[in-house]
Amino acid sequence: MGLLSFKGGIHPPHSKKSTENLAIVDFLGPKVVEIPLRQHIGAPCEATVKKGDAVKVGQLIGAAGGFVSANVHSSVSGTVLDVRKQNTAYGFDTCVVIENDEQYTNDESVLPKPDFKTLSGKEIIGIIKDAGIVGMGGAGFPTHVKLSPPPEKPIDTIVLNGAECEPYLTCDHRLMLEDSAMIIKGLQILMHALNVKNGVIGIESNKPDAISVMTEAAKNTDIRVVGLKTKYPQGAEKQLIFACTNRAIPSGGLPMDIGVVVNNVATAYTIGNLFETGMPLVQRVCTVTGKGIKSPKNIRFRVGTPLKSLIDFCDGYNGTPGKILLGGPMMGVAQFSDELPAMKNTSGVLVFSQEEAKLPEATACIKCGKCVSVCPINLEPIQISAYTLLHDYDKAAKFNALDCIECGSCSFICPAKRPLLQTIRVAKREILARRKK
Repeated sequence: MGLLSFKGGIHPPHSKKSTENLAIVDFLGPKVVEIPLRQHIGAPCEATVKKGDAVKVGQLIGAAGGFVSANVHSSVSGTVLDVRKQNTAYGFDTCVVIENDEQYTNDESVLPKPDFKTLSGKEIIGIIKDAGIVGMGGAGFPTHVKLSPPPEKPIDTIVLNGAECEPYLTCDHRLMLEDSAMIIKGLQILMHALNVKNGVIGIESNKPDAISVMTEAAKNTDIRVVGLKTKYPQGAEKQLIFACTNRAIPSGGLPMDIGVVVNNVATAYTIGNLFETGMPLVQRVCTVTGKGIKSPKNIRFRVGTPLKSLIDFCDGYNGTPGKILLGGPMMGVAQFSDELPAMKNTSGVLVFSQEEAKLPEATACIKCGKCVSVCPINLEPIQISAYTLLHDYDKAAKFNALDCIECGSCSFICPAKRPLLQTIRVAKREILARRKK
């Protein structure tokens, strides 16, 4: 099998050995879960329960606040202790706090769905919308929105992201090994919903076992599995599409502009499981790892579980933690507390030791051009960063700052340790804020 790829990119240490061969383990849940009503890109949900209400697993507790939004369901059965504002990974948001009765009684609405082949695309998308399914690779974009392109942008290909190019993370790898049939079913449902015949699953070459298992599971279907060169950010949407289809998304464009929809393998698994069991998105798999964790694991947890509970399930901290990230080390977001709830898009909990967490001191740019050579979008990161530091956001915009996918390759490769990604993020925020005015 020839390996596919894209121009640019980097080769950070994989750091996956501690968990890549560990089977997924289930963590039923803590005594109390705190379920945020904003776990997705878009409008927050409106609470449909109040303090004192009894709830069951899969029961709707937050109704979507708009088209770009996603329902939220209870991940445990028990009693609502409070509906309150508190800190989450997304900010200060409303959470439904539930005391877990540890019975895990399913709501009456949790029933297997009809054979997807008997349903229309609109009916399938409605079921996915009601179940609150979002992109589970990290972004948290509501899946039903991706599946609703305008009529003038027909879709002919669905690509599943099985690259898992972020160092440390192995949850998607394990899911492909342990639940390949459910992933294939989820992709077939997506293909039926959009009436497409071309399904592609891209998997990096450092997961040969997953390529083999998924290829076998896709036999006798319209789905093909392709091997991708092991290179970061191979799993980024634009790079994945180019590698799998040889199509390039234009500047400022979306995958639907070139007839493609991209989803994560975990999203496809959740859709397959939804039709099989009727269970909405109340659980997911994440990798809890890093030198700051005693016993790294791939864990299936219930949404709203405090990060500290997941860490304790891994036998706690290995020494004093230096930094906690949600996601991987390249695009993950540092957290100020381990009391925050894990959410639908929590693909990893990465704990660095204090030594690992120390940031190197930035020095003057040496004009080596490495940031330009590795940029997968063909930008000039040093120019955007320089104009940002001068507060000249118009010039930064002319260098296409908004096209940056924030992969962090430029910061990783920079010998001067310049904060390139961080300054480009500032530029993007300022440019967008000015355009809104």
